[in-house]
Amino acid sequence: MAFEELLARAGGVGLFQVLQICILLLPALLAPFHILLENFSAAVPGHRCWTHVLDSEVPTHLTHEALLAISIPLGPNLQPDQCRRFRHPQWQFLDPNATAANRSEGATEPCVDGWVYDHRTFTSTVVTRWDLVCSSQSLKALGQAIFMAGTLAGALVWGSLSHWLGRKSMLLWCYLKVAVAAAGAILAPNFFIYCGLRFLSAFGLAGIIMTQATLMAEWTTIRRRDVTMTILGYTYSTGQMALAGLALALWDWRNLQLAVSIPFLAIFLLSWWLPESARWLITTGQPEKALQELQKVARKNGHKEAKQTLTIEVLTSSMASEATETPGSVLDLFRVPVLFQRTCVIALVNFSLLLSYYGLVLDLQSLGRNLLLLQTLFGAVDFLGRATAVLLLRFLGRAHRTLGGFFALAGFCISANALVPQDLQTLRVALAILGKGCFGLFPTQLRSSTAKGNQQEVVIMESTWS
Repeated sequence: MAFEELLARAGGVGLFQVLQICILLLPALLAPFHILLENFSAAVPGHRCWTHVLDSEVPTHLTHEALLAISIPLGPNLQPDQCRRFRHPQWQFLDPNATAANRSEGATEPCVDGWVYDHRTFTSTVVTRWDLVCSSQSLKALGQAIFMAGTLAGALVWGSLSHWLGRKSMLLWCYLKVAVAAAGAILAPNFFIYCGLRFLSAFGLAGIIMTQATLMAEWTTIRRRDVTMTILGYTYSTGQMALAGLALALWDWRNLQLAVSIPFLAIFLLSWWLPESARWLITTGQPEKALQELQKVARKNGHKEAKQTLTIEVLTSSMASEATETPGSVLDLFRVPVLFQRTCVIALVNFSLLLSYYGLVLDLQSLGRNLLLLQTLFGAVDFLGRATAVLLLRFLGRAHRTLGGFFALAGFCISANALVPQDLQTLRVALAILGKGCFGLFPTQLRSSTAKGNQQEVVIMESTWS
């Protein structure tokens, strides 16, 4: 509690905290844009093979439907096949007595001359840019996997770097990395360089999510920290809904990619105003710098007397009470049997949770064609789920039956969705939304543990991963 007393003298709740939250909530609003971006930038539009008869400037008296019938075979759903064409025009199919069975008799071949895409909804996407359809459709999933690998790598790296090099400096570097890598993706000459740039932007994004929450929590008193983290969680949900509005205005993937990247340059410049974490400066043996930051915060909060009440002697004596604490280590989670068991259970639960969560939010197109409505509904139910979680945990506590019940409901909705026929789109969307809403009751706990000498701190915060 020693640092809490110092923070209270500088003003635990004041103008500084308000301004800091406003600045740090901007990247929190943009983070879901990058995570869910490929629901729009890599959407798969309707497509078919390019054919000479259909797509060359050859005058003909035949209708488009007739030309389509002689050029493209029917697929399994009795619609024009998206990945094959007839080797030669099948003029006999113009006979009104020709049946669907006859149409499958002509020799076919893959789309050797490329594809023609339906641009009525998406003027341009990553899929149309590099033809990620048919035999190459697995590359789209590979791109998403590479992006998530970047978040994993970032989570492993930035936590340690922010401890050794500071919260603010790492946060600034992450802002710059995301801005440059994400904006540079529109210039990628091929899909694999695009994936590499997406990896780098995800790597920086993970650092932003971790470091901004840590910095925000370390400048907030414990009594107000839950409110601050709740606001942060609601901002993530708002970002999910805002993405739909941005995609409505920008249907070209390059414009959309640029629109979610450039703001990080402005945030990079704006964030130079933020002070370094005084708590981190103290734990790393820099009390003089910590005192300077505390006094700056005190002046912004209108505590003019802080120059006399906040001195190096006061800081040293206040922190001396924590000097007797035994430093902790991540290895303690595996050395202590009870902690080891709980760690394994939590890891399994979170793995299942995130696997289901991203299976829903990263594949909206499988639920229907109106991606804008789906994205808005998913963001709204996420917002509602967080609000419900706050109420349930306040009145019922973290009861095993409460959490287990909603976990079971989420699993039921996802499993049932797999069994519902594709033509029952309304039911499938309703089950998906209900299942995603249940995830809001399981806030992922991101624990950033830092230790230096005899000082150990554990900051618990809600992250955007759920």
